[in-house]
Amino acid sequence: MQAIIINPEDVVAVALTDLAAGTEVTLDNGLHVTLKDDITRGHKFALRDIAQGEPIIKYGFPIGTAKCPIAAGEHVHTHNVKTALKGQGEYSYKPLPQVKLPHVERTFMGFERANGEVGIRNDVWIIPTVFCVNEVARELERYANSRLADFPNVTHAAALTHPYGCSQMGDDMTTTMRVLASLAAHPNAGAVLILGLGCENNNIGVFKPYLKEDDRLFFLNSQEVTDELEEGKKLIDAMLEKANQCMRTDVPLSQLRIGLKCGGSDGLSGITANPLIGRVSDLVVGAGGTSVMTEVPEMFGAEQLLMNRTENKAIFEDSVRLINDFKQYFISHGQTVSENPSPGNKAGGITTLEDKSLGCVQKGGKAPVAGVLHYGERLTQHGLNLLQGPGNDGVSCTALAAAGCHLVLFSTGRGTPFATVIPTIKIATNSALFAKKPDWIDFNAGAIVDGRSFDELSQELLDYVLAIASGQKSVSEARGMHEIVIWKDGVTM
Repeated sequence: MQAIIINPEDVVAVALTDLAAGTEVTLDNGLHVTLKDDITRGHKFALRDIAQGEPIIKYGFPIGTAKCPIAAGEHVHTHNVKTALKGQGEYSYKPLPQVKLPHVERTFMGFERANGEVGIRNDVWIIPTVFCVNEVARELERYANSRLADFPNVTHAAALTHPYGCSQMGDDMTTTMRVLASLAAHPNAGAVLILGLGCENNNIGVFKPYLKEDDRLFFLNSQEVTDELEEGKKLIDAMLEKANQCMRTDVPLSQLRIGLKCGGSDGLSGITANPLIGRVSDLVVGAGGTSVMTEVPEMFGAEQLLMNRTENKAIFEDSVRLINDFKQYFISHGQTVSENPSPGNKAGGITTLEDKSLGCVQKGGKAPVAGVLHYGERLTQHGLNLLQGPGNDGVSCTALAAAGCHLVLFSTGRGTPFATVIPTIKIATNSALFAKKPDWIDFNAGAIVDGRSFDELSQELLDYVLAIASGQKSVSEARGMHEIVIWKDGVTM
């Protein structure tokens, strides 16, 4: 197949392979189009003549308007399409009939915590209260990992280093503390060391009220001891002993919490990887589990589709605030709400933010929206949740981890080695990326273009997810990657 029409209402098709000008393309609906331009894989071409000002329909919805007349067979992209997005909007609640989700009876091998939560890892985490002790945290990480052979039930040690914790003011400081506290409560950690300096704004005494009572927490204030590494290693030994007491047990799929993310998207993201992730999300939610979608700016232009799936009016109103507050965040910084996609997205075939968003929300499948979370807030509601957060890969993945997601399903068409502190499963939108970057990519959704079915691949991806949940390392985990990035929006003193 050379190209695909995603929705019968569409006025563009998407090339599934590189196509040369003069090629006659035959579509599934029997339409024949002769290309007037070279069309790169993931890019669009017009199915008919399109008048200036006419909406460009893809996924069955407008992704912008034509800047000029566009002839059938011409390349449709940034040179001849403009966004129709504006500022804050008014939305009406038009609930859709709820879809019956598939139900599967599956289990994974997880770590049951004393508070009733379940983790898929039994890590030792070192969380600095401030950047000043980052290198101490890294040294303790190396020491802990060097001792893992003696503690077979401990999966990994990680220092969650970051550049904040001091010289921040107001809400910015509160955000840092809230995110670090949410990470400290994560069920993937069997023991957590809160490592402070002593004189920072986020010193241990100030930070403790943000932390929940938990026997997995250990504390070290570096300025109070003569040798912080010596004292830290003693605490690490105790933490390894503590974490090693917990063993994997068989738990139902309903306990799993997955984060949904796309980064380095291309024109195939909304055709292969994101819809595939959406099917797996529906399988998890249908079994009583939880999925979380963030990247709020990448909902702009597709937000009404999600709002119509909210379970009730109160959640609808929460979703309206989520969208409009984020638009106001852009406006308050003098930015337009449509300042997206990235150069890499455009090179991959994504033309406008509406184009990107309609592909992005495919990750949410068809499940009803059960909850809306603020940035840094932890999950309380099963089902599909929307989480406040930007599109930035580091910030949004960290937000998913802080919310309590066990792992992230991360689709990418361009590729990225980034991974956060929870297992980050990279899903390629195209087979070329999967073949080129085996040290980045876990799973190939590009096989859909090669003729594999969504039903078959969704079961394979679910199998892979459950294998990861049961202890198999993702590609990025095997390389030791575990970054966190905290959202900053305030003054540095």
